[in-house]
Order: sequence, then structure tokens, then C-alpha cells
Amino acid sequence: RGWPAGRAVRVGLFAVVTVWEIGVILTGNYAFLNYLVLVLGVLLLDDRTLRGWVPVRWRTRVQPAEMSGPGGEFLEVAEEHGVVEERGAGWMWASAKLTVATLLLALIAYDTSFQLLNMVMPGLPLPSAPVAALQPFRIANQYGLFAVMTGGRYEIEFQGSDDGQRWTAYPVRYKAQALDERPRIYAPYQPRFDWNLWFASLGDWQQNEIVPLTEERLLMGEADVLRLFRGDPFGGHPPKYVRAVLWQYWFTTLEDKRATGHWWKRRLLGMYAPELMRAPGGRFAAVEVPDPLPAHQ
Repeated sequence: RGWPAGRAVRVGLFAVVTVWEIGVILTGNYAFLNYLVLVLGVLLLDDRTLRGWVPVRWRTRVQPAEMSGPGGEFLEVAEEHGVVEERGAGWMWASAKLTVATLLLALIAYDTSFQLLNMVMPGLPLPSAPVAALQPFRIANQYGLFAVMTGGRYEIEFQGSDDGQRWTAYPVRYKAQALDERPRIYAPYQPRFDWNLWFASLGDWQQNEIVPLTEERLLMGEADVLRLFRGDPFGGHPPKYVRAVLWQYWFTTLEDKRATGHWWKRRLLGMYAPELMRAPGGRFAAVEVPDPLPAHQ
């Protein structure tokens, strides 16, 4: 029959998760992640709860088996009609599968908890053998969603020039750039290019080849890469020089917003990646290699 409070707890958890995720969706741009959690939350609901959401004229079509007896559980109805087999080999096999699944899930839960605890309290005297035993069976990289959020907003901007003096920015599609443009909601779409540039801004260009490789493609005027931007400021002909710079952004105050119409203010931190040019023979040459930028978070 199960724990009497189990259904109420599941419904309560569904309500908490749903309200929380809707709040995150309305205030953040985490692509499809929160929509996936919303869908998974439905699995907390049983048939009785879901049936209450079905229009009355359709409810007879989705009547569960447990309602075929007056207020009884499905097992009771089955026993009444003599269709429940005695516990035999089938029951033993089901019990064995449940035991193995429980042990494996407990191992995975311990592995996950061990690694999370070591992120915040490294060196805890916990057994590491279960974690080591599970490690060879991993088929994907470890995944964690923003255990610690960054303290600042840093944006990489690609710029092109025909003379090496006057620089024109390539307009991005989804990230902050123009000071008078408000943040936009693009979720559940996942803009992978802009997303990866955000991660790149937290490190250096040697660790993030996407930045110098993008510079090379812009020097070639590659159409697929140009489509990642909102437009081509050079009207179809590649510039002679391309570089990437790093800005730090802040939201303006309400007073500044009313006075200037700007959503953002920003400060140039310096060159992020080498300034490149197209050398004879189609090769690429570095005109200037930036000094390491100060550490930022």
C-alpha cells in the first residue's frame, strides 16, 4: 500500500520544483535546462493526481485499474478475483532485480555526494574506494551546473579593421554588447557559440581555441561563421586584421538608465587574443600578441 504520506510529499515536491523552475525561467537564460527539470517533475505525480487535470468528459477513458473496486487498491481487486499468483520464482527474480538496482543507485548516490562534498569541504575522511570503483564505467564527462556563479560579467568582442587603427565590432546575437540594448530572453534555445564565448572569457585564449579559430574564419570571410553574428559590418569582404578584446560589463543604476537610456556600462580590460592578419599564401600571422590579462572572477 505504501507510505500514506508518500503521495502528499510527491505532490508537494512537484509544486515546489515547478514554482522554483518557473521563477528561474522568468529571471534567467539557462537555455533548455529548466524546461527539462519541469518535465521531469511531472514524474512525481501519480495517476490519481493527473486524472484530476483531465477534462470530465475524458476521464472515463483514463480510469485507472485501482478504481475498478470500491475504494480498494488494484492488488485487493486482483486478489478478490483470484488473479494473483502465489509468490514464486517470478517474485524472487523481481526481488533480486530490485536489490541490485538499489545497491547500484546507492553507489551512484555516494559517488555524487562524495564529489559534491569535496568541492566545499576538501579532505573529508570519507572512503574513496567506491568512487574509484565506479570511475572506469563513466561514459560521459562530469556535469555540474554552476555550483559557484561568477562575480563579474566579461564579454569577448571580435573586431575587424582594414588599416589596423580604426576597429569595427562584429555584432553578437545574444550576449551583452550595445550599451542601450536590454538583455533578451532566448531560452529554451541554446546559443552554443555565445555560450562558449562566455566560458572562454573566464580563462585565456591559449585554453580556448574557439577564439583564435574564429578570428581566422573571419579573416577568410567564412559564411558559416559570419552567420553566428547578427551581421557582417564589412559588407561581404573580409577585413585585413581581426582581433578579440575583453570588456567587463555592469548594469547601470536606475538614475543612469533614466538619464542615458543605457542598460549597461563597460570597461575595456585589453586584448584577449592575438591580432591576426592573412599572410601571403593564405597563412595567418600574428600582428600583436597580448600580455596576460589580470586575473578576474
